[in-house]
Amino acid sequence: MPEGDTIHRTAAALRTALVDHKMVRFEAPRLVGVTPRAGRTIERVESKGKHLEIEWDDGVILHTHMRMSGSWHLYRTGESWQRPHHQVRVLIEVDGWVAVCFNAPVVETYRHPDARRHPGLGGLGPDLCRTDADLGRCVQILLAYDDPQASVAEVLLDQRVFCGVGNVYRCEVLWACELSPFAHVGTLAEADAVRLVNVAARLLRANLHHATRV
Repeated sequence: MPEGDTIHRTAAALRTALVDHKMVRFEAPRLVGVTPRAGRTIERVESKGKHLEIEWDDGVILHTHMRMSGSWHLYRTGESWQRPHHQVRVLIEVDGWVAVCFNAPVVETYRHPDARRHPGLGGLGPDLCRTDADLGRCVQILLAYDDPQASVAEVLLDQRVFCGVGNVYRCEVLWACELSPFAHVGTLAEADAVRLVNVAARLLRANLHHATRV
C-alpha cells in the first residue's frame, strides 16, 4: 500500500511533466465517469493523503486511489515500460512524456464543483504531508472518534481522521509513541493524541523528498 509520502512524490513528478501541457492522448479502459478530451490543458496535479487528482482546464478531474496494488509511472515518449500494457488503468500523454497508472482499483472522473460532495474525498481529514495541515483539528477528530472501542491501530488508517498514514507509518508511529496498537481510541489521553498526530506528521514530512525513508 503506497503511503502518503509516496503519493506526494508521485504527484510532484507528474506535476512537473504534465501541468500547462495539452494532452494528446488519454486511455482508461475501466474509467468511471466522463473521458477527458485530447487537446485540453492539464492545470493541476495534487495529492491528498493516498489520493491523487489531475485536473484539466474544462473542470474535469481524474481521481485515482492506489490501494494495495496501484502505482503511477512516468516515462519519456518512446521509453520502454516496466509493466505490461494489460495492467494499464490510465494513460496520459503530453508532448515528450507519458504518465501511466498501473493496476489502480479506483479510476474515476468528476467535475470540479462536485469535489466536496464526493463520497470518498469529501470526508477526508487533513493531509499530514502538507505543512499547513491543521494538526489541532486532527487531535480533536481523534479524541471524538465515533467508535471509542476501535483500536488505535485501526483509527490511524481511517482517512477521515487524517490522510497519509498507511501500514508502514502506522507501525512506526505507534512504536515511536510507545502505544499499544490494541488500545481503544476512547481511552487515549489528550497528550497521547497530540503526540500521535505530531509524530505521524513529522515522519511523513521527513520523507517527502526521499525515495528511501529516513
